[in-house]
Amino acid sequence: MPALADELVRIKIDIIVTGGAPATLSAKDATRTIPIVMASDADPVGSGVVASLARPGGNITGFSTLATDISGKRLELLKEIVPRLSHVAVFGTSTYPGNGQALKEMEVAAGAFGMKLQYLDVLDSNDIANAFREASKAHADAVLVLASSVLLSQRTRIIDLVIKNRVPAIYPKGEYVEDGGLMSYGPNIVDLFRRAATYVDKILKGAKPADLPVEQPTKFEFVINLKATKQIGLKVPQSVLYRADRIIK
Repeated sequence: MPALADELVRIKIDIIVTGGAPATLSAKDATRTIPIVMASDADPVGSGVVASLARPGGNITGFSTLATDISGKRLELLKEIVPRLSHVAVFGTSTYPGNGQALKEMEVAAGAFGMKLQYLDVLDSNDIANAFREASKAHADAVLVLASSVLLSQRTRIIDLVIKNRVPAIYPKGEYVEDGGLMSYGPNIVDLFRRAATYVDKILKGAKPADLPVEQPTKFEFVINLKATKQIGLKVPQSVLYRADRIIK
C-alpha cells in the first residue's frame, strides 16, 4: 500500500480517496500537500491522521466509522436473541485503529447489561483457532467481532468455526453475513463512500481539507442471515427481524 500511495504522488494526482485506516495512513506518509478524503476510517484522531474531528488541521478530511452507540447496539441485539446472555467473547485486533476505543465503549455498555466480556486478541490468522478454544473453555454464550482487516480477511474461517461451535455471533460488516454469518450491525459503508464524493467535489472546487470537519456515520445497517439461524439452532424473535434492513434467506 505505501508503494501504491507513492506512485499516486509521483504522477501528481489531484486528490486521493482512501477506504480504511491502512490506506489513509499510507497516503498520509506519502504526501502532506495532496488532498486526501477518507471514505471510512475507524479512528482518525486516535491514529493521528487528523488533529480533531471538528478541525482536521492538515490535508486530510472525510468520514469516520466510529460512532459512540455502536458497541451498545451490538450487545443489545445479542441480548434480544439470547435473553440469558451473560458472557460474550470479543474478537479484535489490538493493532487496528479504533480497536481500543471500541473496546472501552463496549465495556461501559456491557456493565449496563450485566454482561462479562472476554477480549481475545487476533493479530494474524494463527490466533483464530486459539481464540475459539479460549472462548469455548470459558463457556462464552456469544461472539462479537470488532472491525479489523485481519478478521475481515479470515471471515469465512471465523464463520465456519462459529457455526461449528453453535454460538450466535454479531459482526461489524454485512460481508460477514453475506458469507454465512448470523448478523451484522454497523455503519452503511456504501453511504459513507457516497458522502465522500461530496467532499471530493468541494475540494476540487476550492475548499481546503483542513476546513472540512470529519463527519461520523449517520446511516447504519442491520443484516440477518436466516440460514445461519437454522445452522446454530437459534430462533430470532420476530420483533428483531422486523428491524432488519436486509434479511438473507
